Amino acid sequence: MRAATNKSTPMKRMNEWRAFHLPGFFAFLLGWALILWSGWQVWQRVRRFGFDSVFNSLTDLQTFGVPIFAFIVGWILLSGLFINQPNEARVLTFFGRYMGTVSGGGFHWTNPWATKRPISLRIRNFHSQTMKVNDSQGNPIEIGAVIVWRVIDTARAMFDVENYEKFVDIQAETAIRALASHYPYDAPDGGASLLHNPDEVGEALKDELHKRLEVAGVDVQEARISHLAYAPEVAQAMLRRQQAQAVIAARQKIVEGAVGMVKMALEQLSSEGIVTLNEERKASMVNNLLVALVSETEVQPMISTSSV
Repeated sequence: MRAATNKSTPMKRMNEWRAFHLPGFFAFLLGWALILWSGWQVWQRVRRFGFDSVFNSLTDLQTFGVPIFAFIVGWILLSGLFINQPNEARVLTFFGRYMGTVSGGGFHWTNPWATKRPISLRIRNFHSQTMKVNDSQGNPIEIGAVIVWRVIDTARAMFDVENYEKFVDIQAETAIRALASHYPYDAPDGGASLLHNPDEVGEALKDELHKRLEVAGVDVQEARISHLAYAPEVAQAMLRRQQAQAVIAARQKIVEGAVGMVKMALEQLSSEGIVTLNEERKASMVNNLLVALVSETEVQPMISTSSV
């Protein structure tokens, strides 16, 4: 016998489209006009035949069919009215089927039996909590970010994910953790780092979020790091390491500059014939010049220019 295999059916992606709707003021006026007209027709018959006679003949469709029909149509027209605020949309469903989206503020009319679920199209901020993660070098750091986002596809936001707001929160924190693991906190060698390349890191975070949130119909407008620091348990040690690295880099620059100045001095002395130095005297002069240029304390080297 062939073993049964369970194959997962891929989820059908929803796409937003414009729902059928009419200007609300037209439906409002027409609906009230039909209701008032039907009421006026009933009132005219009450005045002519009396209340008891009219009440007993309400089931007479030949007499009251048109007013009753006008009242029902007017009620249907008024039931389909709704108001959208600026940057708000209504997602319409009818017996479990997506019927489209009405976007834009204003007074609208649509199918009165459709379920109208409001959804905001406004720009929102997500400020993540400060999270403790490891950078690409394994150092524990604290990081937080601010993400600016908005819904651009209401159908995906409503039907492709369970709760699009919670989905944004969870995916944003996951993307921040993933980003931190790809960059070092600091890169003394000049490479990209979380500390010194905020624009590059922000763009990388934005691209990562775009890939994760596209399924929910969400567009990321901006993403940037709002908090960055070493974890408290290693902050002092990392600070001392940074200071040591800074001192080493500064010393290297000083030595490179001093060597260049000594070289220039020897070449100028030789080219202008001011003094003639043998190799031993050159070595002594180089030593004294380097001590004078590199030392942090005040020194007064004795530089001998004798050729003997």
